[in-house]
Amino acid sequence: MLWRINKIVWLLVALLSHFFFISQTYSAEIEKAGLHSVVELTFKGPEQNETDVPARDIDFWLRIRHESGSPEYKIHGFWDGDGNGRTSGNIFKIRFCPTRTGRWNIVEVYSNKPALQGQKQGDHLIINFSDHPGFWIVDSKSPGSRWYMRSDGSHPYIFGNTHYSFLSAFQKGNKPSGNNIAADIAGNAEYFKKLRFTLHCDRYPNPKEKPFFDNNGRLTDQGNYSHRPNPRWFSQRADIAVQTAWKHDLIADLILCGPDTEDSRSILRANNNDNDPTPWLKYAAARYGSFPNVWICLCNEYEIKTPKYTEEEIARFARIIKQYLPYPTPLSVHSTPRTLWSNKFDELPAWNDHQIIQKKIRNLHDSADVIQYTWQNQNGNKPRIKPTVNDELSYQGKGDKHTAEDTIESHLGVFLGGGYGTTGEKPGNKLGQYFKGCFNPSEHTAADNLKYLREIIDTHISFWKMAPDTNIFSNLHPDFRGLAWPNHEYVLGTNKAHNNIIANLPAGTWTIRRYDIINKKAVTLTKSARNSFSFNSPNSRAAMFHFKKQ
Repeated sequence: MLWRINKIVWLLVALLSHFFFISQTYSAEIEKAGLHSVVELTFKGPEQNETDVPARDIDFWLRIRHESGSPEYKIHGFWDGDGNGRTSGNIFKIRFCPTRTGRWNIVEVYSNKPALQGQKQGDHLIINFSDHPGFWIVDSKSPGSRWYMRSDGSHPYIFGNTHYSFLSAFQKGNKPSGNNIAADIAGNAEYFKKLRFTLHCDRYPNPKEKPFFDNNGRLTDQGNYSHRPNPRWFSQRADIAVQTAWKHDLIADLILCGPDTEDSRSILRANNNDNDPTPWLKYAAARYGSFPNVWICLCNEYEIKTPKYTEEEIARFARIIKQYLPYPTPLSVHSTPRTLWSNKFDELPAWNDHQIIQKKIRNLHDSADVIQYTWQNQNGNKPRIKPTVNDELSYQGKGDKHTAEDTIESHLGVFLGGGYGTTGEKPGNKLGQYFKGCFNPSEHTAADNLKYLREIIDTHISFWKMAPDTNIFSNLHPDFRGLAWPNHEYVLGTNKAHNNIIANLPAGTWTIRRYDIINKKAVTLTKSARNSFSFNSPNSRAAMFHFKKQ
């Protein structure tokens, strides 16, 4: 009998020891970080070099769960050479963005390679509060879902800029541009809220550094090798841009394919991987999909340059990348002026959360109307109740013959149309900051006015509760446009002198302010308007009147 009791005791001791060991393993703390930070977890896997294809051949992901049981994310990893910029090594990484404070448990680590399988499984992270505003999410409560909000409920307004191939550090004539990626990001963040750029070289490739390897392990710009990304390019260029942008809370709008050359536009064609771009899409999602400041544009001008892509192909690419995006990353594709947003997309299962259009415009009314035209869906179906972004609204400079005032007026117009706009500096065809970077507001002189307008919007206007509407105004010039939050707040934009405009105000006492965006001057017209208020618009190409009930 005694031996049976001893056996039971030893079994209990062994069982308790087993659970104690699991508990101790499960409680290993590997990181402390802030809310909406990007935590980089490093793993050691099988040695890889320039002739291997880990983006395609190695499956590696983890599941991480908040201590409360929700949310849980499945996040894919990527090969990063030796972790220090070399193109061979055994370092794999997973990037995680905590969306709640408290403890996060790594509940599963999977790989088809034994060296990675189970690493860090059972470990946990402690996440503390931070004031980072988080991800960009469509505000479904805004009129027509026109506007974005952040995870914390704030609504910053967006004007963007363009540096297509600034990661290459080269310009026309095979000359170094002299730009600095981190400095360009910091400079843009002072004036803009978004910067769009490609993840590769495009028109002005770097003669020494390339984003991909060919089958023999040689560096190449050829996008048909997009299944073989070079970790040195992405760690020393794209990572710097995205991480610096996160620090400055600047949207990094990543173009995955294009815009111009056949090499860069072949990235989604992926001829050398049996026309399957999955490894590239998975890699981009794994490397950058956990950054709350990242947006993704699948392709620039997808339907007009070689190779062209159909709407069905774009929707297929979107379905692929969405399998690997763990968070609500904004996703769309860049259309051409000819089509704006294709009606064919309306017939396909929904995949995008916003529409990107391209229409270069110099005036207020056309800029506003194109946004409304796109949002309303001219195919006769329901409105496209999603944010609309004109990502080539006005490039300032001789390249498109747009003056600074053209750029300022059109950006006021895009706001009044219920959308967002993007600019660039273009002194000649394929020249200037819109390709090479080297951000300089003394050349891109509209930048300061766009900053002034954006800060006025952010500080004073509840635009996310507003939709295009000028019904309270009479005796308007046909070129004027406005926004309304009925009975609470109104905005009117003007672009020329016009007398005796009437605002038929709802009941209450109203404060009325005028902003001359060209001259960056603000005037309070009254703090006690009631009923009908008469006013004149100034001789300015971009003026904005704000009516707010006290």
